[in-house]
Amino acid sequence: MARFTLPRDVYHGKGALEALKTFEGKKAIVCVGGGSMKKFGFLDKVVSYLKEAGMEVELFEGIEPDPSVDTVMKGAEAMQKFGPDWIVAIGGGSPIDAAKAMWIKYEYPDTTFEDMCKVFGLPKLRTKAKFCAISSTSGTATEVTAFSIITDYNKGIKYPIADFEITPDVAIVDPELAHTMPQKLVAHTGMDAITHAIEAYVSTANCDYTDPLALHAIEMIQADLVGSYNGDMDKRDAMHNAQCLAGMAFSNALLGIVHSMAHKTGAAFADHGAHIIHGAANAMYLPKVIAFNAKDPAALKRYGKIADVMNLGGSSDEEKVKLLIDYLRKMNDDLNIPHCIKNYGADSYPTEQGFVPEDVFLDRLHDIAANAILDACTGSNPRQPSQEEMEKLLKCCYYDTEVDF
Repeated sequence: MARFTLPRDVYHGKGALEALKTFEGKKAIVCVGGGSMKKFGFLDKVVSYLKEAGMEVELFEGIEPDPSVDTVMKGAEAMQKFGPDWIVAIGGGSPIDAAKAMWIKYEYPDTTFEDMCKVFGLPKLRTKAKFCAISSTSGTATEVTAFSIITDYNKGIKYPIADFEITPDVAIVDPELAHTMPQKLVAHTGMDAITHAIEAYVSTANCDYTDPLALHAIEMIQADLVGSYNGDMDKRDAMHNAQCLAGMAFSNALLGIVHSMAHKTGAAFADHGAHIIHGAANAMYLPKVIAFNAKDPAALKRYGKIADVMNLGGSSDEEKVKLLIDYLRKMNDDLNIPHCIKNYGADSYPTEQGFVPEDVFLDRLHDIAANAILDACTGSNPRQPSQEEMEKLLKCCYYDTEVDF
């Protein structure tokens, strides 16, 4: 028996934010990140609509990118004091992911972060509050997923929390919020979205319910991402829907080792002054992982189907995989994303010498590979890597060398 879970309601299209007026409850806490939602007036709208619905509203502001365990604990403490029956998270993946983890701790105060990280091991939520997610970026799709990514900075590791209990009750997918994204964020979130769709389609947990969502998301992203990056707001609107469809697919079909590697390298070199931004990591690693996974016959066939949907040509599945990899690398070029860690600058743009020194990478390689194998996303990858294979794959992602194993 398999399960397919989505939010109870998805409000989408311009003006969807007004759905908040219809919410029923006494208290709502609004979790938000830096300043963009306030700067562009969306935070004020959220508060106004919730008050119009008759609720007392409190804010929890300043959730950082790549939210920390400490932030989660502080937010949960604020919720304990306020006692909301609605948790409303607005912004990119970071504030929504953080609020999901806060929600767990709010409902079960004795829960530790280690407890949260037990895959599909959470107790029943909604004993105190319901959850609404409002996405302002077009990539993570956390507004419709059963996942949350939280960083333990003491260990330099990003941990995925995975459980259908944290699938939001309500998702609001209003494209007007996505108009505020800076160009670099459009690129990174867009490549995150296409990685979600491709990994969901080749995952060992794919099914008839997830395949159409994944394939249509791929078609839309192919048609609209580069145009959205270059300022076409109609394509920006389409991308906001496409990333949500990709999220619906991967939340149920799960992901693969592109994400495992991105999770475990993202903060691994923070002591050298920067993170490898999640969407950029996915973009760099995806072509390498496709080449690795395509050695599996079932995955090879599915990558061939993706190439067919994208009209890339090719007479054999092997040829189609090569064309798919070439296409994705060209997308990275069009979006100003480097091809490998060696050339990944601290600002995320391509550079001759990236911020991660070779000797540091090699020194940490064994532990990064071991942690990637243990990541929650590895189990549904179509080809299970050994420690040696994961290390070799990560080296390919550092040097941009061919995957021939």
